[in-house]
Amino acid sequence: MKKITTLILTISTLVSYCQSKDRVDFSIVEANKTSSIHIDKNNNAIYSGVPWLDQNGNVVNAHGACIIKEKDVFYLFGEAHSDTSNAFGGFNCYSSKDLYNWKFESVALPVQKSGKLGPNRVGERVKVMKNPKTGEYVMYMHADTLTYKDQFVGYAVSKKIKGPYEFKGPLLFQGKPIKKWDMGTFQDDEGSGYILVHGGEIYKLNDDYKSVTEKVNENITIGFESPTMFKKEGLYYFIGSHLTSWEKNDNYYYTSNSLKGPWTSRGLIAPEGSLTWNSQSTFVLPVKGTKETAYIFMGDRWSYPKQGSSATYVWQPLLISETSVSIPNYQEAWKINTSTGVVSKKEIEETSIKNSDSQIEYTGNWEHTTTESKSDEKEASFSIQFTGKQIVLYSLTGAENGYAKVILTDEKKHEIITMVIDMYSKNPAITQVFRSPNLKKGNYILTVYNTGERPNWSDKRKSSYGSTGNYISVSQLRIE
Repeated sequence: MKKITTLILTISTLVSYCQSKDRVDFSIVEANKTSSIHIDKNNNAIYSGVPWLDQNGNVVNAHGACIIKEKDVFYLFGEAHSDTSNAFGGFNCYSSKDLYNWKFESVALPVQKSGKLGPNRVGERVKVMKNPKTGEYVMYMHADTLTYKDQFVGYAVSKKIKGPYEFKGPLLFQGKPIKKWDMGTFQDDEGSGYILVHGGEIYKLNDDYKSVTEKVNENITIGFESPTMFKKEGLYYFIGSHLTSWEKNDNYYYTSNSLKGPWTSRGLIAPEGSLTWNSQSTFVLPVKGTKETAYIFMGDRWSYPKQGSSATYVWQPLLISETSVSIPNYQEAWKINTSTGVVSKKEIEETSIKNSDSQIEYTGNWEHTTTESKSDEKEASFSIQFTGKQIVLYSLTGAENGYAKVILTDEKKHEIITMVIDMYSKNPAITQVFRSPNLKKGNYILTVYNTGERPNWSDKRKSSYGSTGNYISVSQLRIE
């Protein structure tokens, strides 16, 4: 699944900002008038399918990601994308102690001046492991041309977890690169490192993690991209995705008592037709606590071509019982105690406003039903004035939906945040598509416009994917 990136997030002219322990204050100047916008940066849950903001108010830009833990801090590494090109934009590093709030740390590996990860190249599926013998951090990635004709697994090294990482080139096996596309990593209990690649092949790394000693497992099946693996009580679980380009699909998995196989097909990890809750696997994070170990499925909700501004994340707790692993229900908000490993449901305490409520003002041509209001007219919009600390937009996402521009302002119309969100879904669902930052309680205005654009693309086989229309939709708004 080919990827891309950046975000459309604007905060009007930022003149100054100060940061205390749990809050960020922005002084915003517009039309020679200054308005103080108070943003509480503390999230209290994991929210899937909506953009996340870092400590600076920028969208978290880390796709095809992984997480490693150092002491009590989780480090997230992922692809930095833009909306203009699929070219490598660097690998970003973020940190968090609770998995809810993310701090931008660095561009751990930037675009190189030239070479295999230079301009107009592809860099995807970044994974980082700490070598237990050398103490060095080794980063792996799929490197390629923009036409995907020079694929190989590459690596980079750093003495510090946040980088900078030094790109070393292809990872070699028997003197040759591993010429595969999607890749992942796995670190076993005793510290051995492995590379997982497209099709289910597994390669064991040398003691220094900088070369391959043997091919442990042959190809399992056709396809099986975005490979990720975890281990529980001696059993290996190997998760992968079908080949549908940027489109979501029903991810599936295998189990085995040995990395060398044989591997047993176990079916889907989410209900059939849910398309893995509209996501694609990238990593499984074990969170070992004092009471139990939780396993978090980390998935990408791609949004081509606006990967940077509109692609989001789907993180869900895995339900595991013997050989069965599943995500039986989609949780739009849930909590985890990173000390105990205990997962719990996040109770929703927001006031709901239906699409038919008179508080919502519509401009342009709209179709109204009991479940949604929708429009495919470019520049058609809806807006609502509200009093509270946060607003959440729910849409009936569907196969004919496109991109919407969201603008949040204060009552004096000073802009707080602007972003483009994706309302397309091959699998229709009423779901949250935008969640504002936590604000100081006050009066605000949310306005949503139809951009007249939609996710739409074709692959190397000229197969067409994506939305068939430009609709945007509102089902309800929730205000806290």
